[in-house]
Amino acid sequence: MATQLSVFARFSSSRFEPELTNYTPISFLRPHLRVLGRPYTSPHSLSAATVSFSGSEATLRSLRPRRVCRNLTFSPAASMVFSGNPVVSDLVATALSGGIALSLLRLWAETAKRGLFDQKLNRKLVHVSIGLAFMLCWPLFSSGRQGAVLAALIPGINIIKMLLLGLGLWKDEATVKSMSRFGDHRELLKGPLYYASAITLACAIYWRTSPVAIAAICNLCAGDGLADIVGRRFGSQKIPYNRNKSIAGSIAMATAGFMASIGFMYYFALFGYVQESWEMALRFLIVSIATALVESHPLSTELDDNLTVPLTSVLVGNMVF
Repeated sequence: MATQLSVFARFSSSRFEPELTNYTPISFLRPHLRVLGRPYTSPHSLSAATVSFSGSEATLRSLRPRRVCRNLTFSPAASMVFSGNPVVSDLVATALSGGIALSLLRLWAETAKRGLFDQKLNRKLVHVSIGLAFMLCWPLFSSGRQGAVLAALIPGINIIKMLLLGLGLWKDEATVKSMSRFGDHRELLKGPLYYASAITLACAIYWRTSPVAIAAICNLCAGDGLADIVGRRFGSQKIPYNRNKSIAGSIAMATAGFMASIGFMYYFALFGYVQESWEMALRFLIVSIATALVESHPLSTELDDNLTVPLTSVLVGNMVF
């Protein structure tokens, strides 16, 4: 016998609405829901609506209350905010995220200045850490365009910095040494500039609800960074079509990019930005393998893998996601 159950749902904060469409606390009830006599589609239409669903007692018992509680706890409405005013909250989040990024840059600049690591290793540690640390800060921001744009200002400012340093208009030997292969400031106009531009665009265009942004940044930072580190140490066996690349480095790139993508998939799922699944994990694997293959091609050496890797991630990501 069908059991009728009414649920009174309120979505009072419009600032989180854009992300509720992707993953809502009651999304798994969608086949049973009826809103005002029509099939349930999106919480955007709900301000104070009575949501009801019907089903057998067995169906009701099969529902998973633990998943509901988790999603209600970590939904976008539970994102880390600092004020009731979204503008003030985002400004504080921008300052905090920018401070974290700047602290990391200064840390690696000091290690390069003091010679604590080999220069090439130091450069790759910058490469791996900055983008991933920045993406960890994304839940600090509000939903929608405002949060995305303000977050993108952080790597966007770094684009200006790379231009000033690369053109010689600003002198900072420690930063140049930590980001360049040979200590030449003009190198910052290529790889480091492409790196900052890729992260800025991934943040501003795709933001945290898109697995494409996750794939692009994780394969650029973790994948490409670990490829060089592993390749230099265990890359004795070279790729036949590119003697500058090693099989070990390409395997490390695909593995690191994929594992980082899976980690951020689960991280953003805690806040309700994406919904983790085996299908999404498989698609991340496809993107990581594709970027590793492109990175191993001689064309990436001629251009710059900081350019070809994010472009491949975005192109393949848009095809598979």
